[in-house]
Amino acid sequence: MKKFDYLRPKSLEEALTLLNQYRERAKLIAGGTDVIVMIKQKQIAPEVLISLQEIQDLKQMKYNGNLRIGSLVTHRMIEKSELIRKEFTALSDAVEVLGSIQIRNVGTIGGNICTAAPSADTVPPLLVLGAQVQLKSLKGERVLPLDQLFLGPGETAIEQGEILTEIFIPKPLPHTGSAYWKHQRRKALDLPILGVAVMLSLDRSNVTCSDLICTSSPISTVLHALEGEEVVCKEVRIALGVAAPTPIRAVKAENLLRGKRLSDELLWEVAEMAAKEAQPRDTIRGEAWYRREMIRVFVKRMAMRCIERVLRPEETIFPERLW
Repeated sequence: MKKFDYLRPKSLEEALTLLNQYRERAKLIAGGTDVIVMIKQKQIAPEVLISLQEIQDLKQMKYNGNLRIGSLVTHRMIEKSELIRKEFTALSDAVEVLGSIQIRNVGTIGGNICTAAPSADTVPPLLVLGAQVQLKSLKGERVLPLDQLFLGPGETAIEQGEILTEIFIPKPLPHTGSAYWKHQRRKALDLPILGVAVMLSLDRSNVTCSDLICTSSPISTVLHALEGEEVVCKEVRIALGVAAPTPIRAVKAENLLRGKRLSDELLWEVAEMAAKEAQPRDTIRGEAWYRREMIRVFVKRMAMRCIERVLRPEETIFPERLW
């Protein structure tokens, strides 16, 4: 491994000054779970590593209805947050299946975003939660919607001299549920074959058929009962990981569902449209046709999990027997 200088600035301003000084010769490092691997594999060869670990302001989470997560907040901190588990559940789903506890203890949400891997577990949940990122430089700061950050595999819109400092997630609408599913060969320490995140906001949560949720009733029965009560989807977002060169929103599928009454047939149409919007490729983990089939399956399943989390928020796991 090529030798490099390791710098530990104490403040964001000092880090920005160093980044401006060394420019292309420098690489930022947070938890290091990606950067060190890339250095060892000779994918990158920085002369200087600028560690952000001493900047305590980047390790804070703040909530006032809206959620602000510092870019150095670890996955483990998010996993242990009761607030995130309750209000921003899709993100909690994602960090629980990200790597191992050892990786989650050091890996950061900012690093997971900036690596810009199509397989990044936290990105699809953040997309459906409507996240924005704050970028700071010596010239000032700017806020960018997360879906505008990714340009390609490993490529972002972060400019030379900028540091991602914070992730902003707006307060969910009333009667909102969100969910993420990581489809993988193993239950831990594996990259996803596919990642699917869904966020649904319903027009109400008081329905007489809620007892059907989390019983032995099949999905079609639950949806038929909901259709009879004319439950409407007020807002929806669907995001896919490992389904295109970058994590994507399935916008056409969202438009099919937004403002419509929930039904079994409609959710199948939405899932089918999401599969058509995807641009998967063949890899060692899964072929394109298989990923499309799994999108059809898991978009509907995650929509049902969102519905369950609205109607029966005390339940945390949708019974697999309903699948």
